[in-house]
Amino acid sequence: MPINTRHKRLPAPAFPVERFRLGNGLRVVLMPDSSAPTVAIALVYDVGFRSEPEGMTGFAHLFEHLMFEGSVTLEKGQHDKLVTGNGGVMNGSTRSDYTNYFEQLPSNALELGLYLEADRMRGLRLSDENVRNQIAVVKEEIRVNVVNQPFGGFPWITLPPVMFKTFANAHNGYGSFVDLEAATVDQATAFFDQYYAPGNATLVVAGDLDANRTREMVERHFGPIPARAVPPLGSFAEPVPTKERRAVHRDPLAPLAAVAVGYRVPDPINQWEEYMASAVLTDLLADGTAARLYQRLVKRDQLASHVGGLLGTFGDPFDVRDPTMLQLLAYHSAAGVDPILDAIDEEVAAVVAGGVTEEEVDRVVTTMTAQIIRRLDDIMQRALAAAVLEQQRSRAELLSELPTVLAAVTPDDITGVAAQWMKPSSRAVLEIVPGGEE
Repeated sequence: MPINTRHKRLPAPAFPVERFRLGNGLRVVLMPDSSAPTVAIALVYDVGFRSEPEGMTGFAHLFEHLMFEGSVTLEKGQHDKLVTGNGGVMNGSTRSDYTNYFEQLPSNALELGLYLEADRMRGLRLSDENVRNQIAVVKEEIRVNVVNQPFGGFPWITLPPVMFKTFANAHNGYGSFVDLEAATVDQATAFFDQYYAPGNATLVVAGDLDANRTREMVERHFGPIPARAVPPLGSFAEPVPTKERRAVHRDPLAPLAAVAVGYRVPDPINQWEEYMASAVLTDLLADGTAARLYQRLVKRDQLASHVGGLLGTFGDPFDVRDPTMLQLLAYHSAAGVDPILDAIDEEVAAVVAGGVTEEEVDRVVTTMTAQIIRRLDDIMQRALAAAVLEQQRSRAELLSELPTVLAAVTPDDITGVAAQWMKPSSRAVLEIVPGGEE
């Protein structure tokens, strides 16, 4: 689908990017910004939920926890104490296609942060006690966030197995208790050796830094880490469904019913322009009170109390590879699923029929651009976003280009994406029913 460029005068940030690669394969991006005396360090490893083999669901997330259990040189808790003791913050997260670790520190503590990340990349303090302890922590996290939470895991855990058939795309990335309890030190060691090699990582340092001095520090701390073989990036491609797939999930804690409707979208990497049109379409349909589905389902027909939409596993369209979904959510009391689906179909048909105006696209794109700029004003969010763009696209510069790419999306682009991808015959529908057992 060709993308036609329209000229809009939207603000576009300009973030300097300097990159180099160490001899052991580590990719490094520096983004100097002296506006505040702080630095952010983001380290992304190319391993996520989709990397987990069968029988090891939840292992990528469990391993994220193990990365905080001590290194070969530092005891458990020392990393955290050194960061917070120097006025910093730190954390990590696991997604479908990567795991990240990050610190934000005063700029005079930059070398400390680099040393700490290099130290645990060099080797971990893995023991049966640490593994058992973190299995218990992860299980409690699942209980709090999923098992004992209304709409827990909706839709990021419950919708994928309806849409997808392959284990990599369909399984629960939080993990089953059976798989987690079976995890061993040997598995953790093998996982580290396979996925936590320097050549499987991307480091971004942003903020108040001198590029030459920072490069010297990176080379000094990360350079001596031995290179290891990097696992090949497998394909997780899966055919688009040829007929609608439906499932029902009973949630004893849900105060009302809900439905999630998933549609496959263009490849985020290889069909970038079409994918960006999908991002605009998602917000046009379901973001905010001006969105079409809010106006239709909540205001006009009163079929739902709330609607939402997201592109990608967790709603960040710029941090996921293919395959992924455009997801529409509606919460309701007694409307039933079919009237809601009929209304969605009618709204999509209206888009396909050419009922999208320049003014509507401008409104959505302007809002999306403002959200992006506001997010990237935070130095830590900037480093994290740049790390993923560099990891998946080798293009950290896209941070500065996103407003321009969004501004190029036209009504015809949105119509084309809706016509090709949002067909009832290829969608996944997950119904959440309050109450007892299925």
